[in-house]
Amino acid sequence: MSAESAPTYDIVILGGGSGGYACAFRAAELGMSVALVEKDKLGGTCLHRGCIPTKALLHAAEVADSAREGEKFGVKTSLESIDMAGVHSYKDGVVGRLYKGLQGLAKAHKIELVEGEGKLTSPTTVQVGDRTLTGKNVVLATGSYAKTLPGLEVGGRIVTSDQALTLDRVPERVVVLGGGVIGVEFASVYRSFGAQVTVVEALPRLVAAEDEAVSKQLERAFKKRKIDVRTGVRFAGATDDGDKVTVQLEGADPIEADLLLVAVGRGPVTEGLGYEEVGVSTDRGYVTADERCRTSVDGVYAVGDIVPGLQLAHRGFQQGIFVAEEIAGKQPAVLAESGIPRVTYCDPEIASVGLTEAQAKEQHGEVETYEYNLGGNGKSQILQTQGFVKLVRAKDGPVVGVHMVGARMGEQVGEAQLIVGWEALPDDVAPMIHAHPTQNESLGEAHLALAGKPLHAHS
Repeated sequence: MSAESAPTYDIVILGGGSGGYACAFRAAELGMSVALVEKDKLGGTCLHRGCIPTKALLHAAEVADSAREGEKFGVKTSLESIDMAGVHSYKDGVVGRLYKGLQGLAKAHKIELVEGEGKLTSPTTVQVGDRTLTGKNVVLATGSYAKTLPGLEVGGRIVTSDQALTLDRVPERVVVLGGGVIGVEFASVYRSFGAQVTVVEALPRLVAAEDEAVSKQLERAFKKRKIDVRTGVRFAGATDDGDKVTVQLEGADPIEADLLLVAVGRGPVTEGLGYEEVGVSTDRGYVTADERCRTSVDGVYAVGDIVPGLQLAHRGFQQGIFVAEEIAGKQPAVLAESGIPRVTYCDPEIASVGLTEAQAKEQHGEVETYEYNLGGNGKSQILQTQGFVKLVRAKDGPVVGVHMVGARMGEQVGEAQLIVGWEALPDDVAPMIHAHPTQNESLGEAHLALAGKPLHAHS
């Protein structure tokens, strides 16, 4: 096709992950023509190397724990072994079905899916191989990659989450480098599968972005699960001699393991894609965009993990929808970053939305907090889980943060988001009826207590 006859699309999107495909689908629904460029598979990291496969592993881990601990519930079960081929078959089946569904949706929306690595060549053009795609608007949605540390070569017994998702056996001893979301999720899986696990985190606590009370509860729970937690410890190096990997720590004895999982965060995929040459401003590799996802170049937008902020699939997804509506002239409301729900799917689960106690003090000065212990919740007793719901409110004002830890608490974050998003007072939530017996009741009880009407709570 000659350049003269090549169509101009309303939007050309670089990257087919959560942010890119959501933008493409919404734009198509709004009657726009869309070209979506993806070098790998539609669905990106989230579907193929992130959220979905890791949560499938975590569910398999939960099943393993249930089998191992059946006697606690009067059911005589035992765990024979973990069949990693079977686990992968289950995981890949889940991913495969979702991938097929996504491809069907792309077809139904009449999206032009362009396979190959795209590069931004001007504010309106993306080059894919020998093809130039022209768009009235361009959306950058190139996502993130698993980072490592300087001098730490990934390979052999040293892996990131990408390789960890395809391991064909359960290692006996695992060192997890990094106590953030990815680190604690994999630590939880390996422990459930029977490995000895050590988590090494340079910061003073695990999941450091969460409220401090959550970190303390998780560390207690991990110690109870015999996961060795080492916080405030700096990594000094690692050597893989084929039979084992030796992990050196500053000021501490080295640790020998069968596997070192490097979970030190994810970096933006922006290098060599032409962004800076076209004038898109970046900061340490991240694309700087305003609250309306606009970059420094007119008509070029950025969404998802390449934009500084929470690296979460649902954030990218929502930003993608926002940008499609913005381009269509619908003037959508700006997304409030603080209202984005966060879930860490380790055992016990962590779910939070809004401000931590420390952040609330910074923003609001005087705050009130309340911790409702799950010991008073019937369903928690049935599930034999421990944890709490912690509420943070501005003094005499709305609830600005909800922090939860315990089995299945991720499922409660939807209501928590509504409470924080609508700036509800504890008195607004207290009259709402929460079904009994559910984990969800704990959210209601916490608000009753903060409203000065504690029933099952100790003040």
